[in-house]
Amino acid sequence: MCVESDGCEIEGCSSSDEVRTLSGSMSPGLMPSPDLHPCKPGQKFRAALLRCRSPAAAAGILSFGNVLNYMDRYTVAGVLLDIQRHYDVTDSNLGLLQTVFICSFMVAAPIFGYLGDRFNRKVILSCGIFFWSIVTLCSSFISKEYYWLFVLSRGLVGIGESSYTSISPTIIGDLYTNNSRTMMLSIFYLAIPLGSGLGYILGSGAKEAAEDWHCALRVSPFLGITVSALILLFVPEPKRGSADQMEGRKASPSWISDMKALAKNRSYVFSSVASATVTFAVGAFGMYIPIYLFRAQVVQKEVEACTSKVCSSKDSLIFGAITCVTGLLGVVIGAATTRFCRRKTERADPLVCAVSMLGSAIFICLIFVVAKNSITGAYVCIFIGETLLFMNWVITADILMFVVIPTRRATAIAFQTFISHVLGDAISPYLIGLISDELQESYASSELWKFLSLGYALMLCPFIIVLGGMFFLATALFFLDDKEKAEQLKKLMQQPPPSSVKVISRRVPICTDV
Repeated sequence: MCVESDGCEIEGCSSSDEVRTLSGSMSPGLMPSPDLHPCKPGQKFRAALLRCRSPAAAAGILSFGNVLNYMDRYTVAGVLLDIQRHYDVTDSNLGLLQTVFICSFMVAAPIFGYLGDRFNRKVILSCGIFFWSIVTLCSSFISKEYYWLFVLSRGLVGIGESSYTSISPTIIGDLYTNNSRTMMLSIFYLAIPLGSGLGYILGSGAKEAAEDWHCALRVSPFLGITVSALILLFVPEPKRGSADQMEGRKASPSWISDMKALAKNRSYVFSSVASATVTFAVGAFGMYIPIYLFRAQVVQKEVEACTSKVCSSKDSLIFGAITCVTGLLGVVIGAATTRFCRRKTERADPLVCAVSMLGSAIFICLIFVVAKNSITGAYVCIFIGETLLFMNWVITADILMFVVIPTRRATAIAFQTFISHVLGDAISPYLIGLISDELQESYASSELWKFLSLGYALMLCPFIIVLGGMFFLATALFFLDDKEKAEQLKKLMQQPPPSSVKVISRRVPICTDV
């Protein structure tokens, strides 16, 4: 029999069942009592709701929310040609959309990291999703005279999305441990390439269906509001460190002390810089590869330049589909390879990241060699290069979980997000667009030179990726030491704190006359 907190009996439970109260506490099953009465419909609903708050359900909802996070972000990238034509802007001004988004995203991330270590995380997540969904919907009604307002709206969306990226992995980290946590984080970070690819598909598909690119921004907000409600209803708020037997431990009261500890963590610092090189490349590719391939086909006389009301979306659709598939393969291969290599070496996590980065750089270089003559060959290189690049997402997150204690993880993730974006996709879209514009102005404008100038600008990405591989190798040098330090600190924190109350025994005369 199950008993609600107000003393009512829930039907369909045996006497051996555990009792879950509305506060989430558990107690042994109770025997029948004459004081019990049948639950009212509302009480049964609340009890059923509590039983649905399982770790698996929470991880599923959070992973779907992460898919939506990146889908919303890259819906704009799926209709970039239409935005460029509609607002009549250059490549560099087009890159401002991503740069402003990421700048606001990374500035807000440390703030949400601080809040996530100290306040109710699921409330912050739900409010953040609701906020960015409403802003995205409103941005679809901005007229072509106000491009600056459209850019500003992307900045506001970045603030909302930073709350989700900074906090949601820490809830999964507090629900699972070891290989189970690696698997769940793999599913969670699969959302990055999967959501990105679906963003391209959603953007271009909605535009084609409605023959208006504005409609691409009017689909994901309704999904966002739904996820916001699901998080409030079905995602529990686990105690920080509960999976590591550190319940009740409070976060450090000083944010400065957290930052000092993270700055001394060499594995954390090097892996954060390495992740910045990944976001540099992904940010630039996400914005410009569909445009680059479209210009390649214009040069090959396969398509006409974009002058019509609705530009061709074929390249965005194909690139989005490739990103979805390579994201799935990259995350699965990365997690499986790491688990296998852990049997051979304890430094497997950073070493797998380093090798995959260096391999990815080779195939990304080949994209710009073959694109002029073979679009199919370019897609093959994109497929292999992205698969190797996406192997890093979940492994980087797992490295952080190994070397950072649970009560500091939200701050660590937030600051890593800040570093990876301030050195990565906060600058890469605008920088690549600026280089492309400068090269176009150097020579007489033509469709061939537009294609070549963007390709020369994108050639910066493989060199940045190689640099990231070097930083992952540096991470491997210090990984075991930092992991051991984190384990030792967790063991110290698991010990019960010494009592600060001294018990003084005194002999008191007892009066027997009363």
